[in-house]
Amino acid sequence: MTFLALLDFGSVLVFALTGALVASRAQLDLVGFAFVACLTAVGGGTLRDLLLGRDPVFWVGQPAYILLGTGAAILVFFTAHLVESRYRWLLWLDSFALSIAVAAGTGVALAEGQPGVIVVLMGVATGCFGGLMRDVVVGEIPLVLKQGELYATAALAGASATLIALSLGLPPQPALLAGAAACWALRAGSLAFGWRLPVYRSRPPRV
Repeated sequence: MTFLALLDFGSVLVFALTGALVASRAQLDLVGFAFVACLTAVGGGTLRDLLLGRDPVFWVGQPAYILLGTGAAILVFFTAHLVESRYRWLLWLDSFALSIAVAAGTGVALAEGQPGVIVVLMGVATGCFGGLMRDVVVGEIPLVLKQGELYATAALAGASATLIALSLGLPPQPALLAGAAACWALRAGSLAFGWRLPVYRSRPPRV
């Protein structure tokens, strides 16, 4: 198994767990669990592959990704009631999934020979869109759109950090891991210490 495939499997597994936790909060049935888990798990990677013109899309070429997502959904369906704070677990698992997925998307775009801007955008898309689809489907405010949250910003920083590491002479695999670490550090800081971006505040018009 290649390093990029390993990253994809890792992001699929952890994102599927977050999708299943969201399904548990929405009190869905087992089929609903599997649907939300798999949508979350492969959503970002599917968008990435479609935009890059990869044929077939990664989970179509290797259905084991869907089986992994379904297995994660079944596991959470029967164990979610044991978790004391499902939302807290969701946030932290999502932070790990985001970091791994950003590295996966960045790595795939690099392997395709894409320019730097596209590499960064594919990292952000792979990291953010699965969770965005998950939250929209169950009717929750997407984490990526919550006021001031370091989410898309963390993904952007992680993908950019990979390019910086490569420009400094780091080999591809350590550079991708450095990018994942940078992404997770910002996202974890947002969760643990309340790091936020300033948000727009409207002012009344002058008379």
